[in-house]
Amino acid sequence: MPMEKALLDRFLRYARIDTQSDENSDSVPSTKKQLDIAKLLVEEMKSMGLQDISLDEKGYVMATLPSNCINKTPIIGFIAHMDTSPDMSGKNVNPQVIRDYDGKDILLDEKQKVTLSPADFPEILNYKGQDLVTTDGTTLLGADDKAGIAEIMTAMEYLVRHPNMKHGTIRIGFTPDEEIGRGADHFDVKKFGADFAYTIDGGEMGELEYENFNAALATITIHGRNVHPGTAKDKMINAIHLAMELNQMLPVNERPEFTTGREGFFHLIDFNGAVEQTKIRYLIRDHNRTKFEEKKKLITDCTKLLNLKYGPDRFNLVLKDQYYNMREKLEPVMHIVNLAKDAMKAEEIKPIIKPIRGGTDGARLSFMGLPCPNLFTGGHNYHGKYEFIPIPSMMKAVKVILRIIQLSTNRNS
Repeated sequence: MPMEKALLDRFLRYARIDTQSDENSDSVPSTKKQLDIAKLLVEEMKSMGLQDISLDEKGYVMATLPSNCINKTPIIGFIAHMDTSPDMSGKNVNPQVIRDYDGKDILLDEKQKVTLSPADFPEILNYKGQDLVTTDGTTLLGADDKAGIAEIMTAMEYLVRHPNMKHGTIRIGFTPDEEIGRGADHFDVKKFGADFAYTIDGGEMGELEYENFNAALATITIHGRNVHPGTAKDKMINAIHLAMELNQMLPVNERPEFTTGREGFFHLIDFNGAVEQTKIRYLIRDHNRTKFEEKKKLITDCTKLLNLKYGPDRFNLVLKDQYYNMREKLEPVMHIVNLAKDAMKAEEIKPIIKPIRGGTDGARLSFMGLPCPNLFTGGHNYHGKYEFIPIPSMMKAVKVILRIIQLSTNRNS
């Protein structure tokens, strides 16, 4: 079967499996349905001829393609995540293949009048004449990160079928719950045993990322006092108003909608309000570690000040660090970033090196001892019904994986 057809068939098959994670679940993985794709991948890898295949009780899949070289070469890992975003349904995903895209609007769902238009997403015009995979306008597509899984699997199948291509030991890892920030929680770096790895979890073709946000979650519970409004004077303490007051103390220009590049932010993601008690949550992000700590101090100081104003324990802040900027761990091993750059250039792809305004499993894995830059899958508009991915970009991702392996083998032979 031609590689492109095998790649597309894989991706469409994976995309139709509901693997949405759930941030409100305490189980591991957060949803049992993620094990559906995990079990499928195990069977496919067995039939492919990979070795050391494992699926543990927490939903982590690992496998090995043994070296066929005489010389010792680095053990390289390739990692992708199996879950899709909790922000939009991953059930009944029905991918559409648009052949030879003509540059016009794509009607995704006639009933709801959902249209993927160059007027809203001008980058789609870069793929005029190419084959695209889109949603049907009712769900996300799941290219984040089932495209990454399909690309890794297709690259491994190619190596198995072409034993004349020399390579060192390759390790494969597929993780659950990345979308809810838990993908690396139970990843066994020692068992994985790679010298370095790449997450295949980026966006448009050419993306190469080795720095990301430092991240924290601030959960603030505000305790009010509810009294009948007719007799509330000097008695009622409205927790909703207190929450609004706290929000106004944070800098308006440091919100996601007003920031870009390496600029950090406070992102109000949840507001559950009542007079008696209100709970709000903020994502705190910054690429610069010093500024990140300053942001955490600011929100801490704000709650302390409001507790002085309204009484002790009126504001209860729980501040939890989520992950850190992997640049700190990758700068000492920049040769693995340069290896990916060289692989892209060899495939006539211009590397797009930029900071991730988010995080990946690779960020936490880098701090766990597995240096792990992030590479593109080719997708656009992740986590929503306007998601699409060009098939040629997916093919390029496969070729970059293969080229990384080839260059690493040649340099160590």
